[in-house]
Amino acid sequence: MTNPITGTVLATYTKAGEVVQNAQPLYRIANLDTMEMRAYVTETQLARIRIGERAYVTVDVGGQRRAFPGTVSWIASTAEFTPTPIQTRDERANLVYAVKIRVPNSGAALKIGMPGDVMFGAPPTKGAP
Repeated sequence: MTNPITGTVLATYTKAGEVVQNAQPLYRIANLDTMEMRAYVTETQLARIRIGERAYVTVDVGGQRRAFPGTVSWIASTAEFTPTPIQTRDERANLVYAVKIRVPNSGAALKIGMPGDVMFGAPPTKGAP
């Protein structure tokens, strides 16, 4: 059997030879050629962001900071409290809006769960965090 999409197997739920139920998932697969970063912005920042707008995601790759161009693909319509992984209690008390940025992953430098920063609009300057 051949998978209908190209991708990387992230998790397997069964082993070869096991009997499974109809419609039971066998594995989870993802196409890692394009990654999706979720960022959180304040209401003030939200007013300046548009779907289709250029964004730049910066991450640490091999001990160096690299910038990857991306595009804003989704903006939440409602605010939520800052997610708990955010470091300080004061920051978690703020209302923020989720934004998704699609980033081409040439060379497979970006990994699932990798932390990064996002800058909307103009590309980051050399040496910027």
